[in-house]
Amino acid sequence: MQRRKEIVVGLDIGTTKICAVVGEVDSKEINIIGIGTHPSIGLRKGVVVNIESTVESIKKAIEEAELMAGCEISAVYAGIAGGHITGFNSRGIIAVKGPEITQHDVARVIEAARAVAIPMDREVIHVIPQEFIVDDQPGIQNPVGMAGVRLETKIHIVTGAVTSAHNIVKCANRSGLDVCDIVLEPLASGEAVLTEEEKELGAALIDVGGGTTDLAVFRDKNIKHTFVLGLAGNNVTNDIAVGLRAPLAESEKIKKKYGICVAKSIKSDEMIEVSGTGGRGPKKLPRQILAEIIEPRMEEIFTIIKREIYRAEMENVITSGVVITGGTALLEGVTDIAESIFNMPVRLGRPQGLGGLTDVVNNPMYATGAGLVIYGARDENKTKFRIRDQNIFNRLMERMKRWFRDVI
Repeated sequence: MQRRKEIVVGLDIGTTKICAVVGEVDSKEINIIGIGTHPSIGLRKGVVVNIESTVESIKKAIEEAELMAGCEISAVYAGIAGGHITGFNSRGIIAVKGPEITQHDVARVIEAARAVAIPMDREVIHVIPQEFIVDDQPGIQNPVGMAGVRLETKIHIVTGAVTSAHNIVKCANRSGLDVCDIVLEPLASGEAVLTEEEKELGAALIDVGGGTTDLAVFRDKNIKHTFVLGLAGNNVTNDIAVGLRAPLAESEKIKKKYGICVAKSIKSDEMIEVSGTGGRGPKKLPRQILAEIIEPRMEEIFTIIKREIYRAEMENVITSGVVITGGTALLEGVTDIAESIFNMPVRLGRPQGLGGLTDVVNNPMYATGAGLVIYGARDENKTKFRIRDQNIFNRLMERMKRWFRDVI
């Protein structure tokens, strides 16, 4: 009998789409076996504004993923983003009591670094150790077993609004899912699209989604800085709708089909067709006009991100350059406009290092979902669930047993 493999599911609850990615994990690799997507209606800028609509979207995405993967999904790793997310660095220091540093000492020093005042309406989502310092010796990744009398640590703490985190968990629970963990979306995207060399040398990951643009700065294989900006692809769509006097749904289609970030690269005779509003007929417009609408907005987004990098004094950390991912990164010329603003190498980030449905998942829009699967596969405290044989029969038998127990 073949050994059943472990299943990990990433649920990207985004502003424009809900995406469920199913990964089959064994000791050597992660194979993607199912993907389900559904338009997201109940979110605005990464925050749940309508629970019923969000629950329906999650159910549809999960059903599609279950059908493709041939398994029942009961637990997920959920992504979180939004303007309420803040990250900051903290330090802790303790005296080592024994002859060498133990795991208990590491837990104590991290707890000391966590001892910062956090408002009642905020919740700690991640505590990420950046480095340990033993007796003034910096750059230590794991100090367990080393001799020393003083242990210091630098950590990165990510917090979010309590209500936003609870609403995401509530939506997943009402869809019949348990949440193993809530994961910051740029942290998950970094797991999927960045190489080990980029994480080591230093890289800025910019995830341009529908409602938010997320920044994560990596160095020495750790996160050094996080930032969430409430401007992204939906703002581009709104600009197109206003500029071309087109409906929002039509503007989204135009953006995906004809959208380009660099106006000077378009030939003057290129035309696009725009549907009219209020029963008016379609009209033809130069594609140059569309580019002149998109270019300033993308310049604004990247300029604000650059300003944040300089404000956090991270400009000298990102030596290997910038990686752009997310659905809006599919706009033509996005790397060109980013290079002109950041003055450093820029590449498009696609999920890598995965097996299975690689041709489907090899898309920046699936970066967060694929990253959540990788994060879940590495998580040692996860609630494990497996592919079930004869799903319907097993579930029926379980219900009958519970019913008999309740009756007796």
